[in-house]
Amino acid sequence: MPSPTEIASEQRRGEGPADEAYLRRVGERVRLGRARRGMSRKILSKASGVSERYLAELERGAGNASLLVLRQIADALGLEVAQLIGDQQERPIDLTLAIHQLERLSPPELAEARRLLAQRFGKPSAAAQGRIALIGLRGAGKTTLGLLAAQALAVPFVELDREIERASGMELSEIFATHGQAMYRRLERQCLETIIERFDRAVIATGGSLVTEPSTYDLLLSACFVVWLSAKPDEHMGRVLAQGDLRPMAEGPQAMDDLKIILESRTALYAKADVEINTSDKNEAQAFAALLAAVAQRNAAANAAS
Repeated sequence: MPSPTEIASEQRRGEGPADEAYLRRVGERVRLGRARRGMSRKILSKASGVSERYLAELERGAGNASLLVLRQIADALGLEVAQLIGDQQERPIDLTLAIHQLERLSPPELAEARRLLAQRFGKPSAAAQGRIALIGLRGAGKTTLGLLAAQALAVPFVELDREIERASGMELSEIFATHGQAMYRRLERQCLETIIERFDRAVIATGGSLVTEPSTYDLLLSACFVVWLSAKPDEHMGRVLAQGDLRPMAEGPQAMDDLKIILESRTALYAKADVEINTSDKNEAQAFAALLAAVAQRNAAANAAS
């Protein structure tokens, strides 16, 4: 009987174009997931316990042949690979059928379906009227503009990251170093739920990577008026440098490249916000005026609808 190593070697020799394309897709998804979260390969290696060398191989489409074995088994069963290896319970049949229906839709139809689902099954729109959530990369102006908006609207200003630090009794850097990104994500979700439960009206500044967590981002979109504060990469970098903190980018000559990759990988996620305010080439007063105008327009539309 051949050993697992011999089986893997044989599997590798038998790879065809479809197998190679599959491994490239897996590698691209790993790279994209890492980029969206602002994680270097070194950080991901430490968090996952997988060597940087293996991650590099995986990202270039040379993953372990066991990935192909799992895919073959899943194909034979008519299942997705995620259904074999995930630790969640089996999906309800109605959810499975709904997913297959959604997969047949075009991107515009998907956006319309999501809007209809939110309208029919989401929280009443009035519940989100008083909460304004600001999203975007570091340096977009979430804290500065959030404070100004909260003062102008006479509502509390809440920084989600500060709430996470308060709830955990640790600074963010300590959370990541001691417990990893998974713990941060759990705390992020819990603290957001607490904020939504506590405040009917508030301005909330979120962490830049919140949009990479689908369930948390969906909660934000359903419970708040979400504003994407965008800016050009060089303006983001200038503002971050002025703050003296390059998180989540590594210090060094590649920092700008890292920022561009993070921004590019998150743009489609940020674009799901209710409105985008481009703060590039705007001073503080101009960006603040644009934010207040967006809020006023939202309120006018809500009042007209009611």
